[in-house]
Amino acid sequence: MTETPYDVIIVGAGSVGVPAALSMAQCGLDILVLDQAASPGQGSQKAAIGGVRATHSEPAKIRLCQRSLEIFSTWQNTYGDDIQWTSGGYAFVAYREKEARLLQDLLIVQQRLGLNINWLHKESLLTTIPGLNPEGLLGGTYSPEDGHCSTLLAGHAFYEAARRAGATFRFSDSVVGITTAAGRVTGVQSTKDTYAAPVVVNTAGAWAQNVGTFVGEEHPVTPDSHEAGITEPVAPFLQPLVVDIRPAPGSANCYFYQLTNGQVVFCLTPDPPIRGFDRRETSAFLPQIARRMITLMPKLANLRVRRTWRGLYPMTPDGAPLVGWSRQTEGYLAAIGMCGQGFMLGPGLGELLTRLVTQSSLSRPDAEILDALSPYRSFERIEALK
Repeated sequence: MTETPYDVIIVGAGSVGVPAALSMAQCGLDILVLDQAASPGQGSQKAAIGGVRATHSEPAKIRLCQRSLEIFSTWQNTYGDDIQWTSGGYAFVAYREKEARLLQDLLIVQQRLGLNINWLHKESLLTTIPGLNPEGLLGGTYSPEDGHCSTLLAGHAFYEAARRAGATFRFSDSVVGITTAAGRVTGVQSTKDTYAAPVVVNTAGAWAQNVGTFVGEEHPVTPDSHEAGITEPVAPFLQPLVVDIRPAPGSANCYFYQLTNGQVVFCLTPDPPIRGFDRRETSAFLPQIARRMITLMPKLANLRVRRTWRGLYPMTPDGAPLVGWSRQTEGYLAAIGMCGQGFMLGPGLGELLTRLVTQSSLSRPDAEILDALSPYRSFERIEALK
């Protein structure tokens, strides 16, 4: 057993665990991060495409991502690492009245919380995104301060910053139990050692449900398989990340954007969901999303695809994360069920977790976020833009 206890043990070195380790270590806490993989970011983060937006329909996620946007957009000035941050914006397009009404209704809460987002009618949206198919286009919402960056560069930058701040990482070390005494966390058991700490934070992504069982929690987190792909590089032609939320045969939505090097990254949400841990890419994905993308933007027809891949979305019943302390085991803190948005939520959420662990005074927005994302909430309301 490791003799010196840590202040906090974080289970999972991914898009939430690493930013949390950085924030906590910067506050002077002695942090240990354990991960079953051989290096950081090898779970869901490895498959993320790098979009970062605050334009959600759930106020809690809006507030967390507002802070994440600040961290991503100022990272190079603060830490010196080029993570290829680009404020290209997000555009949610509408070709049917149903989507137009939904997006316009959401502007009320989005603008109330200070987001720079507006409805653009057809002509204005085509000026912003000239390649869109104009036939049937009604308009869309556009948020120029949203953006994207490299998930690989950002993940490595956060990891190195956390190490410099004093966080300890141990890889290829799976957690097999959480030790407790008198209803309180005392540490974790892993395949390699036993580590002591009064606080354990579950940021295990798609594997979070299993970690919760070690303290008797039944977290409703179920992984879904999603596929993505990337094309050859071409001359710049697309600034915003484009999202089409219309359902289509086999998919609920699709989205894509152009990287700074000219490649186009794309993804869709399968419908019905593909439950489970299967991360093998399929032959069905590329024809399916190609039809959607070419219908939306015909000029994409001649792009050649370089590769596709598949990752896991840790989903909850209502499409929002589970964040908060356990009611039955003191010292166990969950930050799970990111629903495929852990990369954009991670930096802001990491700071909130730090305030919880250090028992800092929580602001009113903090309290509202925690109430909305409570692991013990009822799952009656489904997020509109999950």
